[in-house]
Amino acid sequence: MQNREPAKTAQPRPRVFRALGKADPPEQVEIDGHSYRRVDILKHDSWAATALYEGPRGMVVAKFNRQQSVFGLSMKWLGRRLARRETRMLQRLSDLPNIPDYSGNLTINGVSQPHAVTHDYVAGHPLERREPVNDAFFPILQQLIKDMHTRDLAYVDLSKRQNIIVGDDHKPYLIDFQISLNLPEWWPGNGWPLRAVLRLLQDMDDYHVLKHYRDCRPDLLSPEQLDLERYRPWTIRLGRRIGKPLREIRRKFLVFIGVRTGKGRAQSEAAPEDAVRREMK
Repeated sequence: MQNREPAKTAQPRPRVFRALGKADPPEQVEIDGHSYRRVDILKHDSWAATALYEGPRGMVVAKFNRQQSVFGLSMKWLGRRLARRETRMLQRLSDLPNIPDYSGNLTINGVSQPHAVTHDYVAGHPLERREPVNDAFFPILQQLIKDMHTRDLAYVDLSKRQNIIVGDDHKPYLIDFQISLNLPEWWPGNGWPLRAVLRLLQDMDDYHVLKHYRDCRPDLLSPEQLDLERYRPWTIRLGRRIGKPLREIRRKFLVFIGVRTGKGRAQSEAAPEDAVRREMK
């Protein structure tokens, strides 16, 4: 009988592919001066390390943006910039429902961490593929996106359904605003061409919501709405032509260095993110 080779096991990510390098999110932090302890690490990729903390406010999510250098080049400026952007978005949207509240400034031993951003934990789970959510779920989500757009904002990352949380109250919530775009109130920052870019990104937001709507509740859509081709912006068509080959190259590279196995799916990593772990159950 021929012996089979044992299945390959993925290796932990090298520090260059981890936002905090070899370090993990700290076990103890202070948020608005109160002590919080880490209870879980939700995600640690090249962009950020996200952890769940428990303290006086309840459960809080803390995201620590990029600190690890790349081939000797400091990336701390990027971590600070991403944290400022997400904090600003959370504060600007604080009056809207279905957006988690900003939890406050994060410090470690009294020292402010400008690369970190916090928000209240939303009890629920990431939207699953073809999940039969209730009839009101997507109309609420569409209204939320519409309200954001009227404020000259674009969410940008709605293609990733894991950013849509199905709350325990069965309502939709949005998380992860680090690459969202908002136009400043001053000119020329709010003029052309940034306003044209904003409109393109908002069209992409609307398309991705409709795509998730079709995948989860096609029974609530008209035949015209089910025909996604007529709603697909040219930017998405172009992005797919460019992005798909790049994703395949990235997957093959991660398999080559041992971070992933098989076809290079995220599920094969040694420590996949929380949303992926949930789908693996």
